Amino acid sequence: MIQSVDRAVQILTTLQSAREMSLGELAGALSLPPSTTHGLVKTLAAHGMVVQEHGSGRYRLGPATLRLGNVYLDTLDLRTRVNAWAIALAQQTGFAVRTGVRLLTDVMVVHHVPRPDNSLTMPEVGIVIPSHACALGKALLAFDAEATAEVLARPGALRSMTAETTTDPAALERDLEAVRTTGIATEAEEAVIGECGLAAPLADSAGLITGAVGLVVPSGEWPVDSSAIDALRSAARAVSRELGAHRWPPSVTP
Repeated sequence: MIQSVDRAVQILTTLQSAREMSLGELAGALSLPPSTTHGLVKTLAAHGMVVQEHGSGRYRLGPATLRLGNVYLDTLDLRTRVNAWAIALAQQTGFAVRTGVRLLTDVMVVHHVPRPDNSLTMPEVGIVIPSHACALGKALLAFDAEATAEVLARPGALRSMTAETTTDPAALERDLEAVRTTGIATEAEEAVIGECGLAAPLADSAGLITGAVGLVVPSGEWPVDSSAIDALRSAARAVSRELGAHRWPPSVTP
């Protein structure tokens, strides 16, 4: 691993979580001398990856990160494959539909279909949710042993988002085992109060987990009836088939 590149990526991911930070705060978060941090930040700023606020002098992510993100989304075959099925799933169930992919120990939403009743919703593409605290993440982890091991091994990865978040490794393992049996992951207010969800994994021709698709359900409408679960299962199976998968639910990858 190239140390300077690793540190630069750590700066970007730290700013992703904190939105904006001073040089001292960045240095403290990375356990680096301020002079080293300053050199890294200046290099990132020269490429538009980081910008400095004129008034406060604090740093935040720059516009070049958005350009890279848009390129990533444009080249992601999963978004193309899932689009029609996600729209149909939202119309069939009445719930918003998210599609997410693994981002280290988190899940990043790469496709979002709002609830079809025209209720006010925020754009969700690009939001990041801890894998252990959402149905999308549990659907991804259940069939990827390496990803699960990474989450369990990282200090503080099972952090609490709400009072309902699963933070006990043994409890998470039990949740994942249930997902492997049914193909459906669930969570009730583990990431956001008032929001529940269920999700199913998406696999490709090599049997690898490429993402997960799920329903976003207000807590007042939880639990959902069996027809919504069947619709989600059918959509996940159809998208996986289009991605070349030979079976669904997929096998657990080592």
